[in-house]
Amino acid sequence: MLANEINEVIDLQKPEFYINRELSLLAFNKRVLAQARNEAVPLLERLNYLCISSSNLDEFYEVRVASLIQMAEIDPKALSQDGLTINEQLDAIAVDAHLLVAEQYEILNQVLIPELAKEDIRFIRRNEWTASQHRWLEHYFNEELLPILTPVGLDSAHPFPRILNKSLNFIISLLGKDAFGRNRGRAILQAPRSLPRVVHLPANETDSGPHDFVFLSSIIHAFVGELFNGMAIKSCYQFRVTRNSDLFVDDDAIDDLLLAVQGELAMRNYGDEVRLEVDAHCPEETIGYLLDRFDMNRDRLFLVDGPVNLGRVQDMITLVQRPDLKFTEFKPTTPFQMAGKKDLFLAIKRHDILLYHPFESFAPVVEFVRQAAIAPDVLAIKQTLYRTGADSPIVNALIKAARAGKEVTVVIELRARFDEKDNIGLAAKLQEAAVHVVYGVVGYKTHAKMCLVLKREGKELRNYVHLGTGNYHPKTALLYTDYGLFSCDKALGEDVRRVFAQLTSLGKVTKLNKLLQSPFTLHSGLVEKIDREINHANQGKFAQIIIKVNAVVEEQIIQALYRASQAGVQVKLIVRGICCLRPGIPGVSENIEVRSIIGRFLEHARIYAFENDSNREVFASSADLMNRNLFQRVEICFPIESKKLHKRILHDLDLYLKDNTQAWLLQSDGSYNPIERAENEPPIQAQTLFLQELHV
Repeated sequence: MLANEINEVIDLQKPEFYINRELSLLAFNKRVLAQARNEAVPLLERLNYLCISSSNLDEFYEVRVASLIQMAEIDPKALSQDGLTINEQLDAIAVDAHLLVAEQYEILNQVLIPELAKEDIRFIRRNEWTASQHRWLEHYFNEELLPILTPVGLDSAHPFPRILNKSLNFIISLLGKDAFGRNRGRAILQAPRSLPRVVHLPANETDSGPHDFVFLSSIIHAFVGELFNGMAIKSCYQFRVTRNSDLFVDDDAIDDLLLAVQGELAMRNYGDEVRLEVDAHCPEETIGYLLDRFDMNRDRLFLVDGPVNLGRVQDMITLVQRPDLKFTEFKPTTPFQMAGKKDLFLAIKRHDILLYHPFESFAPVVEFVRQAAIAPDVLAIKQTLYRTGADSPIVNALIKAARAGKEVTVVIELRARFDEKDNIGLAAKLQEAAVHVVYGVVGYKTHAKMCLVLKREGKELRNYVHLGTGNYHPKTALLYTDYGLFSCDKALGEDVRRVFAQLTSLGKVTKLNKLLQSPFTLHSGLVEKIDREINHANQGKFAQIIIKVNAVVEEQIIQALYRASQAGVQVKLIVRGICCLRPGIPGVSENIEVRSIIGRFLEHARIYAFENDSNREVFASSADLMNRNLFQRVEICFPIESKKLHKRILHDLDLYLKDNTQAWLLQSDGSYNPIERAENEPPIQAQTLFLQELHV
């Protein structure tokens, strides 16, 4: 039966063919948390995975849950692609999120803390403090905390304060009268964010071990009475509120995007409340009081047995110098063509060069911009910046180029979530150096990763480009897997120039030679390539699609992949996070396999590979298969045309598909199972093999 005949029978829009986006994201976080239990992972890295899962859940509530709550107020009957109403989604999220949080604290208290103690890394509880530890901590409280803590007594003149997003707070019950004769029942105390949430005890002053720590919450609990002279502390419990942190900027009603974003940033810490975390020992009456103050139902209440912000425990990991309990350090390699600060332009002119970070160094990317900044025959540099980090060497090179009289244009995306403040400062810094700074296109985030260098070579002007799947950020390049391509291909360079022209000026869409670009041609281009595989399969030819992305959400792409599966195309998806496609459905998706790799490095590269009747095509991209990437952002998808580089990426994809130690398979019911290795099957761990291959 041909694919189009099947499609007449099966409606591919049926809700049961889709996995809920939000629940899929929570499932990803559960896979991250599973690494905290994984005994094959070094112990301190297991603690790090626990912290990452906590931070991920924070952002999930700040952005995704907050968005659903707002949508419920506008259109409560709206349905997701899997057929759930917004309130049904919120109910399902509450169930999964509570299970996740319960598991986080169970792992902390029952697994990691005992295992760390075996390695003489201890969290000392209040009832375990020795006399010398108590004296030192009391001194620490009086000298470091007392001067900056500001308790707020609650009465008619001091109403319940506006609680800062994700801050550590305490609700305190008091007995007695204050200096003015007032009998206050409660007070609120916020711990300033500047304070470390884990305090390292000095071994020489407290008779402690070299790695003994105390939670800040324990210190405040122990000595909070110092803040209320003459009054008795009846109880003291920690709590934390998570707020809506997504910025709202009305693109149709603003004249200056930078000023609009600045105005919204001021309100980020005081958005609507979306989650409340409270000490599990807090009495019901106090919990009810907090829920009432925050106008929140119990679905968004989390009772926790430990510090209310597990993410801040991450700071402790850097204080413990135990390399044996961390991943083995490695030094990224540099391809021989680019080593030793050679003339990178000459190397790129000879042939395209591909880097795979973090296994290969990000330094050549920085050096590319640095050499462009000082080369007398370079006339112009154009660059997109989404996330760069503080004191970026690339930014410094761009400033140097501008001061040297070169034409430097930088497209900065001000609305890179949670990096808005840094990007505003970056824009000001570049403008002070006479760099042409633009903020892209109103209504569309600029997410493409591009650098274009225009160089005079004799009588010819030549474009050199760097195109990437990840940000121009040296630190994340050590943690995220991403590809970067250097090329001076004429047609490709002209395409990049045209995209920059779109971003910096006005005019209609121009036709591109090799690039696929959203919001214009990327979506339709991918669908066309999927349909081509379907046609080949219908002709009896071998057809295959391999896609590696962070998320698969967009409905038309999913339906195209379903049609491909129905036609007999072998579809292999490597999806780190969200996947709304449901594999293994008879007659719909039995030829689709979805796997997720969770390892030492965050899988971030986006690759699209098509068999194309044995004339394989490989593309790398900044875009995931999400509505926002395909229709609401400026993204690029670039071909890997060098046979050598093309072969290399296919080899990398093959290793991911053979991974049997860090891979999880998505089941048709939406759950993920770790791949089980056969008894005599050798272990294959893709990320480790990349390290070995590139560090010979």
